[in-house]
Formats: sequence, C-alpha cells, structure tokens
Amino acid sequence: MRALGPLMIDLPGAEITPADRKRLLHPAVGGVILFARHFEHRQQIAELVAEIRALRRPHLLIAVDQEGGRVQRFVGDGFVKLPAMGRIGALFAQDQQAGLKAALSIGWLMAAQLRAIQVDISFAPVLDLDRGISGVIGDRAFDAHPDAVIALAISYIEGMKKAGMAAVGKHYPGHGAVAADSHIAHPVDKRSFSEIEKTDLRPFRALAERFIPGLMVSHVTYPEVDALPAGFSTVWINQILRQQWGYQGAVLTDDLSMEGASVVGDIPARVEKALAAGVDMALVCNHPEAVDAVLAQLAPEINPQREARLGHLFGHGGHIAFESLPYKPEYKQALRWIEQLGEEPPDLFPGMD
Repeated sequence: MRALGPLMIDLPGAEITPADRKRLLHPAVGGVILFARHFEHRQQIAELVAEIRALRRPHLLIAVDQEGGRVQRFVGDGFVKLPAMGRIGALFAQDQQAGLKAALSIGWLMAAQLRAIQVDISFAPVLDLDRGISGVIGDRAFDAHPDAVIALAISYIEGMKKAGMAAVGKHYPGHGAVAADSHIAHPVDKRSFSEIEKTDLRPFRALAERFIPGLMVSHVTYPEVDALPAGFSTVWINQILRQQWGYQGAVLTDDLSMEGASVVGDIPARVEKALAAGVDMALVCNHPEAVDAVLAQLAPEINPQREARLGHLFGHGGHIAFESLPYKPEYKQALRWIEQLGEEPPDLFPGMD
C-alpha cells in the first residue's frame, strides 16, 4: 500500500502503454485525468478506468471534466449530453425552486453516470461568476450574482453527493472578471481584494465553509493581492484559504501546461512552486515529456494532511450499474429537466435493446 503522490497526469492515447504504466506507478503520481480522446464507447472507457484502478492500492484518483455544455468529455453511448450550467441559472432567475431542483437533479445524473464506470471526480461545479466578460467562463457559470451561484452550487453538489461523488469547485478565487483566457494568455485581474471579496470570492467562501471537498485554483494574477498567479500564491492558498477561512479540503491546480502558468518557469518549476505554495495536487496535461521531467526531479515526502485531504475525493458509496440507471426515477426526472432546459433528451433507456 502506498501514498497518493501530488501529481495528476493524463494519457496520450486511449490505451495504457508501457511508458504510461511506468509514469502511473511512480510514487509522485496520485491521479489521472481523462479527456474526450480517451472515450471511444462506454465499455471501452469503463475498461480503461478499471485498468487504471487496478495498478495501485489505494487506486489513483480518476478525474474528468464533465460539467455539461461546452465542457463535457464523455458524450454518447448512454452518456447524456448535459446542459450548460448557465441554463440552470436562467431557470433559477424565472423560478428559484425549479432552478434548485434542476441543479440537484442534473448534478446527480452527471455524477451517477461517472460513478457507474468508477470515475471518482468531475471537476465541478464552476463557482465563477458570469460577468459577461470572460469568454472561457461564460455559460459554464450558473449566474452573474453570487447569491444565485451559491444556492445553485449547494443543490448541484447535493446531487453529486447522493450519487457518491465529491465536488471540486473552480476556479478559485474567480476567473469571471477577466477577458483573457488562461489557456492561451496571462489573465490579470486588477481589482482590489475588497472588491473581489464582495463579489467573486463569495461563492468560494460559502462553499469552503460548508466543506466542499476540493477547490481548483486559477492561473489568474491579482496584482493588488499578490504578484504571482493564484495557483502559485501563498497569499491566496495559505493565508486566505487555509488560515483565514480555515479550509481543510484539497487544493488542486488547473492544468500547469496552460499559458497562464508559464510566468513562473518551465513545467517542473511550475509544479515545484505550486506545491511549495500549499497545493495538494498539481495537474500536468498533454505533455508526457514534461511529466517525465517532473518525475525525474520530484521526490515527494509522505504528508498525512495531504493524504487525508485527497482521500475525501475518492468516490464513495455503492455505485449503480450503468444499465440500471435509466430505471431510476432520478434519471427520468433529470431527463425531464434537461428537456425543459432546451437540450434534446436521449432515449429514456440509452444503450439498451
């Protein structure tokens, strides 16, 4: 039995090669993130997940971005196309109770389908505000108003929890107020801390106080708070999140291969600086050669606190077999909400003869 390392990586293709296996067995690795390129059909992705889980004990954390809308990696062969969170927010603006019920129902469906194939976490929900500024956020956010985001996120997370999945909110401390996309640029939010605290920070603080199990940190720089992007900032991670808020959940970086992270150096340097700032798990995606460079240098020490925090992210409870999900009343209710939100509903019994 070994500890989970502080690095989450991906696979170049849909099969585990000998080189992949060597990386996944490295003690510095603790998780795997899956993308659309890994999904061919349901049986194949379930077998890939099972193969990853069998490599180690405890098994590596297995993650995916399955928000809905523009960001959903598994679609088809029974995986329901989920609406963007902004559509739930629009329903909430018309009818608050309906919006809350839809959030809970769709959160359950998203998580239940992933847990049925033993994926541990989806990086959701988005806790950013849709200020109409950030194209990369946009309708991935529930709403522009903090109170609406808080209410909908609580319901969505409750649905996830009922399906056996821990929530990982993103992108702390808020990506919605900058136009630049951290995937390809260096976004800078020039507002004062007091202004951010009154608006974008509120959903993160509210959910941290309710112990959301994980938070993903953005690559946005807030120069009035710290010169470094948030994912490398001891101010944002240790002083504010840990010390002032008393947050005890896991902190994860966004993908460190993104352009917004490049301001602190090459990828090994980014991993080192993120971990030094207090991050529990650093993500490196789409660059296997960079992962090899990191693993050649990184020798993580056993950290019981990090272990405990990451342990909260494992899937929990008895998952429901994928073929049984369409018979659940929660599934049928979720499809009704999806249809009401304007998404074309699938067959009631997808993938079944």
